[in-house]
Amino acid sequence: MKIAIVGGGPGGLYFAALMKQLDATHEVTVWERNAPDDTFGFGVVFSDETLGGIENADTEFAEAMASRFARWTDIDIHYRGESHTIGGQGFAAMSRKELLHLLQERCRSLGVDVRFSTLAPDVGELRASHDLVVGADGVNSRIRQEHSDVFRPTLDRRHSKYMWLGTDRVFEAFQFFIKETEWGTMQVHGYPYSDSGSTFIVEMHEDVWRRAGFDATEGTEFGPGTSDEQAVDRIRGLFAEELGGHQVFANNSKWLNFTTVRNERWHHGGLVLIGDAAHTAHFSIGSGTKLAMEDALALAACLHEHPDTETALTAYETERRPVVESTQRAAQASLEWFENIGMYVRQEPTQFCFNLLTRSRRITYDNLRTRDQEFADRVDAAFAKSQGLGGSSPAMFQPFRLGQLELKNRVVVSPMDMYSAVDGVPGDFHLVHLGSKAMGGAGLVMTEMVCVSPEGRITPGCTGLWNDEQRDSWARIVSFAHERSTARIGLQIGHSGRKGSTRLMWEGMDEPLPEGNWETVGPSSVAYGPGCAVPRELTREDMDGIVADFVAAAHRGAEAGFDLLELHCAHGYLLSSFLSPIANHRTDEYGGSLENRLRFPLEVFDAVREAWPAERPMIVRISATDWVPDGNTEHDAVEIARAFIAHGANGIDVSSGQVTKDEAPAFGRSYQTPFADRIRHEIAAATGTAVIAVGAIASYDDVNSILLAGRADLCAVGRTHLYDPHWTLHAAAEQDYQGEAAQWPVQFGAGRRKPPTARTDAVRPRLSLLRADDTAQDIHLRWTPSHAPASV
Repeated sequence: MKIAIVGGGPGGLYFAALMKQLDATHEVTVWERNAPDDTFGFGVVFSDETLGGIENADTEFAEAMASRFARWTDIDIHYRGESHTIGGQGFAAMSRKELLHLLQERCRSLGVDVRFSTLAPDVGELRASHDLVVGADGVNSRIRQEHSDVFRPTLDRRHSKYMWLGTDRVFEAFQFFIKETEWGTMQVHGYPYSDSGSTFIVEMHEDVWRRAGFDATEGTEFGPGTSDEQAVDRIRGLFAEELGGHQVFANNSKWLNFTTVRNERWHHGGLVLIGDAAHTAHFSIGSGTKLAMEDALALAACLHEHPDTETALTAYETERRPVVESTQRAAQASLEWFENIGMYVRQEPTQFCFNLLTRSRRITYDNLRTRDQEFADRVDAAFAKSQGLGGSSPAMFQPFRLGQLELKNRVVVSPMDMYSAVDGVPGDFHLVHLGSKAMGGAGLVMTEMVCVSPEGRITPGCTGLWNDEQRDSWARIVSFAHERSTARIGLQIGHSGRKGSTRLMWEGMDEPLPEGNWETVGPSSVAYGPGCAVPRELTREDMDGIVADFVAAAHRGAEAGFDLLELHCAHGYLLSSFLSPIANHRTDEYGGSLENRLRFPLEVFDAVREAWPAERPMIVRISATDWVPDGNTEHDAVEIARAFIAHGANGIDVSSGQVTKDEAPAFGRSYQTPFADRIRHEIAAATGTAVIAVGAIASYDDVNSILLAGRADLCAVGRTHLYDPHWTLHAAAEQDYQGEAAQWPVQFGAGRRKPPTARTDAVRPRLSLLRADDTAQDIHLRWTPSHAPASV
């Protein structure tokens, strides 16, 4: 092949070297606009997986890298005058300049034509004369910009400012310095990369940056290689304590806003993107160099394995995209955590450290316990102390008081519509469904949305509480839960609004009924989406009738014996649609500003709160974001939650979306938890209001991690409880927990131990002289140049 590579960074050079090794007859040319010694940046960090791939692909180059690595296993977090060390992590870093010199030498030895200080020819010219053109030209890729119609990039410019610096202070481990200043919170990400230097990245939210006066050089054009010396000098003074008398070095150092780059496509014809040209991931979870070199390795392998270029490039993108998207999800969570770090500076130090370590959701409580048991024990003890509790139970099995209601544990079965009622009456199906969840160990079991009127149903199969027959059937279910379990049972009430009069979920979700339909209503005559019914705009008289329906349903719910009531103000149903500017286009006092859009939902809340017994808690479920432009955001959610708390809500159940069919949610594990986190830290914790996290929380490890980090007080788990009604009890068995928070029904007691499976659980013979536990392993390896560890 004749290959043109635009960009002589690690990704481009590594790909060039790999292709020449695979076939020396490949003609490979690299164009790099900078000189060979024009290296910007300081250190780069690699994961064990990346290093394993490099070693497999090029042993000689891997050995050259390994001889230059700084290696360590610790993370040090400096916060509120305390230093906390967490071990067992495993890092390898080296100088970016050395890495580039190694790659340049490797390319020269293999016969790659590397043209430094040379701009690449026009892409069209390269495509006409080469079999393959590789865009490795970084975050500001000219190739990506010129072919944006093909790659369809999105560039997400973030809200924090950062500056990449170096220091001659050789850190012994990864360092997080959290500095509280009169202007706000600033942080340093630091790590060693050699026996003479460390990377020193200063980061802060743009608001803090402006208050601190760092915007003095905003708008100044700094030429290539020129640093913002005024800002660098200010940093030397601000972080003198952290530097400990050592120097700060600049290298093309200036204030930047991180930009997350995503592309719908990475290749077209014989043109392909790798590294930062294709995707970026925030530096707080690792290195863009790592991703670029992984791209290069995968691209070279696919070109070698497949018979034609198009098939190879498709295979490359298919292989790498899931890995990159997973990394970007973690990076997004991490960068947002650091953007919002000011929310957490009131946390107790041990919890703050755990929160920081688990920010990306890649590291969890179980991960940390495996790596550093002593730190995990400290996290457990700090959490128990903060809750005024003793013992060493897992966080999910610590009791919780919601208003005056005592919950035995912190697991909630989410409301899940079953669409299986007849004329709104719950039957034996609901008894088995909710009864099995109550017997399955959860602390609180929630009903599906129980509709307050026939016209307030979503489908003909929805349950209701508009008559006494329905109340009595619910009373039977509540009585069963109370008699046969120690779970509490909660009632969720709501009105479908513009999302009503639709088919059963499995017959066509959100599709209007073909016959027997009823009129839908909403704050405005705006349909939920294409093909959906256009609702009639509510009058004041209509609204009065709906308030009365909610009150009547609350009275019946109390008579049925429910322990808790949740008002459904989420997912695009009636009260949610009043809250959202996407659905609410009213021009009267119930539309326009958020204060006006809150008016009717708060009217309903106040009326229901008065009707509901004062000693029983009342909570509200909200959609924290509409997931569309011009819709509600997480910042609106804080104000919505604040309003309900001011009116007496005992808890906020934080969901998101389903307000419009046009939504584009960022799905992923625990993807809605950051919204709960924000509400809890900005307002709820200070008022003693419970916050419930919900959304793709699927493991007990995630539940424990969320609770221990202080992101929520309770975790609602839905689909996982459909998969396993006894999920909570099984989680207790998996964690060797036995206690009042997870009591098995006496009839099922013989099943509380996990049954053995085939030979995997067999007792193995003794085949070694010493047990593994007899070999002490130090999980706290530090980088000390005079005595650097040979391996991790």
